[in-house]
Amino acid sequence: MDLAYIPSPSTGVIELGPIPLRGYAFCIIIGVFIAVWYGNKRWVARGGKAGTVADIAVWAVPFGLVGGRLYHVVTDYQLYFSEGQNWVDAFKIWEGGLGIWGAVALGAVGAWIGCRRRGIPLPAWADAMAPGLAFAQAIGRWGNWFNQELYGRPTDVPWALKISEGVNREAGTYHPTFLYESLWCVGAALLVIWADRRFKLGHGRVFALYVALYCAGRGWIEYMRVDEAHHVLGLRLNVWTSIVVFVCAVAYFVISAKMRPGREEVVEPVSLEKSGSSDTSDSGSGDGAGSDDGADAAAEDSAGHRADAEAKD
Repeated sequence: MDLAYIPSPSTGVIELGPIPLRGYAFCIIIGVFIAVWYGNKRWVARGGKAGTVADIAVWAVPFGLVGGRLYHVVTDYQLYFSEGQNWVDAFKIWEGGLGIWGAVALGAVGAWIGCRRRGIPLPAWADAMAPGLAFAQAIGRWGNWFNQELYGRPTDVPWALKISEGVNREAGTYHPTFLYESLWCVGAALLVIWADRRFKLGHGRVFALYVALYCAGRGWIEYMRVDEAHHVLGLRLNVWTSIVVFVCAVAYFVISAKMRPGREEVVEPVSLEKSGSSDTSDSGSGDGAGSDDGADAAAEDSAGHRADAEAKD
């Protein structure tokens, strides 16, 4: 008999009249809001302008959602395209299934587009966003709790997660891997914030540190999960992805520190309006000076002509 456990919600949907509020989607939305809000605070503290983070997020978030869904569908294609499955379910993102690797990869493409349009260095923007992204992941993982998915091996520890009978799941108590990852992401975010303040990291190294820390945690948490997954050389595909991305993040951190030490002096250029008005006043002053010089030259020329005339007379 289990004396203590974490209960699962009886449903992942709250009906607000005709509008269904899905727990998974709600967690994703709250996570995005927290990431943008905190990222904006860090960006302004670095010398950027309020609102820039949100403007770029308009590009990054949709790209990230598409990338996360694509990664999930491609790596778990049997859930949607095997015999007896409905391929239309691949579009039902509210039912769960976002791969963080695809979300970060394609989200970075969207962020790059947004940064390029604003003339902002992507590494600086990513550094400002890094802790907020970790907090967002911590919140987003609770969406798995609402859907009763992605839990670990059976266990009877006091913090075990109780799962009810359902499609592709068996009732019992399991390791709450969603909780493990949520707590790990909070710890990673706090460590990244401390390291950034202590060592004045820049040029994308804050983001690289966040990625490396997340991968380190995701590797052992992924190893505990029991949901269906592809295996390579005895390890789950996401474990291998964690290892590869971890190595790349650490390599970038080390190489970047040697090639571009310190932190960016300027993260966002002066607005075109300001520089334009400044140029106008400068050019106006220049024109005035030019006019004065021209008047002096004309006066001198006129005096010369009079002297010549007097000499002839």
